[in-house]
Amino acid sequence: MTSTTERGPLYGIRVLDFSTVYAGPITAMLLGDYGADVLKIELPTGDPARTHGWSVQGAHGIQHGLWWKVIARNKEAMTLDVRTPEGREILLRLVAEADVMTENFRPGVLEGWGLGPDELHAVNPRLVLLRTTGFGQDGPYARRRAFGSLAEAMTGFAHLTGEPDGPPTLPPFGLADGVAGVTGAFAVMTALRARDHDGRGQVVDLSLFEPLLGLMGPTPSAHDQLGVVPTRQGNRSRNSAPRNTYRTRDGSWVAVSCGAASVAGRVLRLVGRPDLAEQPWFPSARERVAHVDELDGAVQAWIAERDLDDVVEAFEEAGAALFPVYDVAQLFADPQVQARDAVTTVDDEDLGPLKMQNVWFRLSRTPGAIRFAGRRLSQDTDAVLLGLGYTLEQVAALRQDGVV
Repeated sequence: MTSTTERGPLYGIRVLDFSTVYAGPITAMLLGDYGADVLKIELPTGDPARTHGWSVQGAHGIQHGLWWKVIARNKEAMTLDVRTPEGREILLRLVAEADVMTENFRPGVLEGWGLGPDELHAVNPRLVLLRTTGFGQDGPYARRRAFGSLAEAMTGFAHLTGEPDGPPTLPPFGLADGVAGVTGAFAVMTALRARDHDGRGQVVDLSLFEPLLGLMGPTPSAHDQLGVVPTRQGNRSRNSAPRNTYRTRDGSWVAVSCGAASVAGRVLRLVGRPDLAEQPWFPSARERVAHVDELDGAVQAWIAERDLDDVVEAFEEAGAALFPVYDVAQLFADPQVQARDAVTTVDDEDLGPLKMQNVWFRLSRTPGAIRFAGRRLSQDTDAVLLGLGYTLEQVAALRQDGVV
């Protein structure tokens, strides 16, 4: 029998991933990375994320989305039209044996299909149902269509991101979805822990905007108490200085961060300005931020006169905090990334050896693992149905009728 240590700490947890694109699927991916048995259920048209971003042609001329290979890893894949009576019956049979189900349809859609929480909990009172939406299950915006970019705009993230004289800036990846996905995994585990106490499942109401808002620090409190409305300030920080990106003589970029006065002192002494580190205001982070132009100017002037390798070596010798700004090729070549296997190789049945991010954290006794990358559309449908007791003839009829 396969042990929990070999399969991961969530071995035995059954997850139905009925969500699409990013937030819900990231939650299910994380659960799968640590041993949960995850079944990805898609409408017959497929999850739109299958066609997002870069793709590579594999065997039989099929295009495989690389983002899909990552986000759908460790998930078996089936298609099911739950809008049909037969599809609804199959889903309820799967729910009866599941621990967790994720979905991210607009509020009311599942209910309209006769698959709302009441119906799901009627067949499985222990089910944890994660409902991820743009704005939550209630409130005036509940039924609005939403994607992560809207949450990034709503929370003030975009308003604060970018140069002072530039436009609000959206991130080049699904930040709000990713933050919600990680939050969803924590929420699911919290609900499962509650189930350990009383044996009952529950609904998790997760929006895209609230987790990102929660990471915005004291901005709401500062507006409440001080009436301030923060504006964009590029790579500078309101919490510490110097903190910025600086260009070296050979055209490379480095990031410097001085969250502690001791580190800031090392940086200023290194760049030839010990006089600044000796000022009475210097030990206070708040006061250093007030003198940020002077501090930034000193650091930039010193770095601009030196090549990248010399800058990195000098900062390391001084015990100061600096790192080059990498592109992905430099990330691949970094010895720390290689030593940690942070970008690992997965043997994919469609594309062969495939690089992707490894599991996100390491457990000493029950480490997670990537067992396989994202699978083809409906690849496991027949096996799932046969496992439910359907015959080959019944499966063929369901496929003929467009149910799967």
